[in-house]
Amino acid sequence: MGRIPQLHPAYDAAVAQTEQDRLRDVLEAAISVTSELSIDAVLERIVEAAAQLTDARYAALGVIDRTGTGLERFVTTGLDDETVTSIGDPPRGRGILGVLIREARPLRLTEISADERSVGFPPNHPPMHSFLGVPILLRGVAYGNLYLTEKAGAQEFTEEDEEIVQLLAAQAAVAIENARLYESATRWLDQLQSLADVGNALATELDLPKLLELVVTRLRDLIDARLLYIAMPEGDRGLVIRTATGEHASDYVGITLEADRSKTARVLERRRSERVDSILDDPEVDQATARQMGARTGIWVPLVIRDRAIGVLVAQDKLGPDARFTDEDLRIAEAFAERATVAIDLSERVARDALRRVVAGQELERRRLARELHDETGQALTSILLGLRAIEDKDSEEIGRSLAELRELVVETLQDVRRLAVELRPKALDDFGLVPALERLAETFAEQTGIRVHLEAALGDARLSADVETAVYRIVQEALTNVIKHAQAGTVSVVLTRKGDRVVVVVEDDGKGFDPGRTDDARLGLVGMRERIALVDGRVSVESRPGEGTTIVAEVPTA
Repeated sequence: MGRIPQLHPAYDAAVAQTEQDRLRDVLEAAISVTSELSIDAVLERIVEAAAQLTDARYAALGVIDRTGTGLERFVTTGLDDETVTSIGDPPRGRGILGVLIREARPLRLTEISADERSVGFPPNHPPMHSFLGVPILLRGVAYGNLYLTEKAGAQEFTEEDEEIVQLLAAQAAVAIENARLYESATRWLDQLQSLADVGNALATELDLPKLLELVVTRLRDLIDARLLYIAMPEGDRGLVIRTATGEHASDYVGITLEADRSKTARVLERRRSERVDSILDDPEVDQATARQMGARTGIWVPLVIRDRAIGVLVAQDKLGPDARFTDEDLRIAEAFAERATVAIDLSERVARDALRRVVAGQELERRRLARELHDETGQALTSILLGLRAIEDKDSEEIGRSLAELRELVVETLQDVRRLAVELRPKALDDFGLVPALERLAETFAEQTGIRVHLEAALGDARLSADVETAVYRIVQEALTNVIKHAQAGTVSVVLTRKGDRVVVVVEDDGKGFDPGRTDDARLGLVGMRERIALVDGRVSVESRPGEGTTIVAEVPTA
């Protein structure tokens, strides 16, 4: 047997000194990494330290995305900016990089291209041969991987290199978690402050359009959405986008979302928030509208207060490499929606109360004018008529004819005055109630237009409240006015019934009808109807087709 050669003591000391130096470098690198609180700075420090400790020409760190199958960040060292630009998009976690993501254990290779799992390099990528990959793990959770290539002065990385990088990776995992926690805490503080600021702003803004604009603008900043909008129900039109902010936002304001094929309408019905990571795969989404908006992902948050759904807040496509929203984004949107809903409800109630006061003032003024026309102007005209009769008996035949013409004019004027008084405020509505007033309205309408009116009322003997009676009377009055202006009808049916605690009014004509989707509501007086009926918490719907007449249905609570 040959004699085992003895190592020189100086060599042993040099090796020990080298190991101490490397351990010191590892310790300094760990301290340097853990002292950073910025995620980007932490990643850069880790990559630089790993390259320095292993004498690697190139080093990179890939942060694993939420799915655990790809990379959401890729930080490098050793490549200049020009080379990075010429390579193009960063890797997504295929080939050897994908092996580390899937297996989460160290990997050393002498030649990358010799491994059957390698998929090669993209154009303009520098040549790389030796490889060392180490997962960044903490409590069994993989945060990412360290990749080192081209060890200086050697064909491959050593076991010692692997151990050192594993020590660094363990410290890096703690540093990354701390940095994420710090950024998360800082972000939450900023979000809480923003929510407080928005809450104060919402409490002082009562103009609904400005309020909606404030909501979408501030929330979009909080969750980094490409597009954000609010859709609200408008009568029988379905959901209409009232305000939007973001990419091409102005193109979408006013768009109607079909109730039967809109996810927004479904969310409003369910009154439950939803997050969708792939709009293309969701069967409830109207794909045509989604393509028009360029949407890939989204979150939907209903605006609900006191069990009343007033709209839906929709965000599409988170800005950045991953378009999917997080659970945190959804929680922020929900917290924001709660404050926004209270503000919107307050704005609507203030607007409704102001409109109610205006309408009440109008009705009071109409009552006064009707009383004056009936009691003063009407009596004066009657006195003139009686005086003319006395003159007729005494004057000549020619004067008599002139006076007869004058008498006829006065009679017509008196009829017009009485008609105006009824239109302003029918006296029968105050004295006898809704049904007698509608009977008189139907009778006058038929006499003046020649259109047959069938009135059927089954409301019982009890009077309704003054507000409800006035609202129902005006709805029928406006509906009959529409028949004269637009319907070209021969017959009109007016039916009033009670259904539980509600009064249902149906006005139906046999006229030419119209297409509700292509007709301006304002031109048909439907906006005024809806505003008036909303004051007594009722609703109005319109059904019509060209050539098939029109049906207006109003429901009003009796209390």
